[in-house]
Amino acid sequence: MMYEFLINNRTNLAARCREKVALRPGRMASKLQLQNGVPMLLDQLIRTLAAENTSQSIVAFGISGPENGDLAFSEIAISAVEHARELLVLGFSVKQVVHDYGDLCQSITDLAIERKITFTIHEFRTLSRCLENATADAVTEFSYQRDLIEANKVTKENNDRLRHFVHELRNLLGTTSLAFTAAKSSRLNLSGSTGVILEKSILNLGRLIDSSVDDINEIVRQKIVLNTFPISSFIAEVLSSAELSYENIKCELRLMPVDPDLATSGNRSLLLIALVRILQNAVKFTQPNNHVVLAVYASGDQIQIDVKDNCSDVDTQEVDSTHSQSTQIDRDRIGSSLILAIAKQSVVSYGGSLSIQNQSEIGWVVKISIPRRPVVN
Repeated sequence: MMYEFLINNRTNLAARCREKVALRPGRMASKLQLQNGVPMLLDQLIRTLAAENTSQSIVAFGISGPENGDLAFSEIAISAVEHARELLVLGFSVKQVVHDYGDLCQSITDLAIERKITFTIHEFRTLSRCLENATADAVTEFSYQRDLIEANKVTKENNDRLRHFVHELRNLLGTTSLAFTAAKSSRLNLSGSTGVILEKSILNLGRLIDSSVDDINEIVRQKIVLNTFPISSFIAEVLSSAELSYENIKCELRLMPVDPDLATSGNRSLLLIALVRILQNAVKFTQPNNHVVLAVYASGDQIQIDVKDNCSDVDTQEVDSTHSQSTQIDRDRIGSSLILAIAKQSVVSYGGSLSIQNQSEIGWVVKISIPRRPVVN
């Protein structure tokens, strides 16, 4: 079994990956710097296989992500995002990001051939899923952070050019004022009414330049401060609002870890109302003693918000056994659809998107995508 093979050879596989990294040109990083890379992925792969061996597919997907490549919160996604950030800080390219995860696949394959060990098709699929999801999440985050750095660089260069332009313009204005003063002192025609108007215009132009620079800086500062907010504090407010407005909660609202470096911008109140309604709706249809999961994670220039309910305990035969009960369920479902439709309008007005996925025998997942912005310090 691949599970036993990985446990018995974990140290060997990690060493082989480090050797491959060391042979790569320009690759010098400590184990601590790359702790979110191959070693953590190897542990997550082992835990995924262990969960699948005990038929705990939900736990396995929570560790390694879905099979179909859809966006979803997972442990592998979180560690891959951190790994990508570390590589970017160290100055590596996106090609080296891909190679890091390819090293693990190659090391597993080489060692298995040496030991004459074979794996099942299902185990290979699990390995492939883990590596593909890790690579996709790492590359997406790496590209976003790299583009963000380039965009900030361009913005800074533009601002520096603008400040230089204003400075030069002010110098020219000073020269013009001195020339006018000299002309006026020589009793040229400029000392008449035309000259007075010209003098006032020059002075007013100087005041306009000074005030416009201050105004532009203030507008930019206010726009950034007012419209951008961290997701972590926003989600905490959402949970508080949802719990206070929904009485007799019989299920658990479970929040997955939220990256403190995630932020968005826009109408905070509009997004708050939409997400609270979605949570209330999920709580309503989740059976007692189960849980509703709220997961927030990055995906390139977007932030994904997943709300997962748990309706797997519903007995459809029992629901259909009485007409009155079935009618009540239908009414509730119609109300649920209306709530989600209203929430979707709010999310779209905010500048995001909303979709719903049906997880067979588990429940529903409402997926929200909103723009991602850099954190304002």
